[in-house]
Amino acid sequence: MRRVRAIITGRVQGVAFRAYTVDEARHRELTGWVRNRPDGSVELEAQGDGEAVAALLAWCEHGPPAARVTGVAVEDLAAVADEHGFALRR
Repeated sequence: MRRVRAIITGRVQGVAFRAYTVDEARHRELTGWVRNRPDGSVELEAQGDGEAVAALLAWCEHGPPAARVTGVAVEDLAAVADEHGFALRR
């Protein structure tokens, strides 16, 4: 079990990055959330199988077609017990 926080920078707001991230995370059976930040970046926390988390982070390196990712900063976190689903936060 692995949990990470990632901050994705570049042109990542207004390009459906969050919606695509929810789809990608749910496809990989991850739990957590994603949200826009006031500085124009996107933040997520994702938890699940280590390979699935790594695959989501690799996807974040490019994101959806209209995104232009310039960076992905990743921090490992302690796992959260009893978390269900992957949510889009506002």
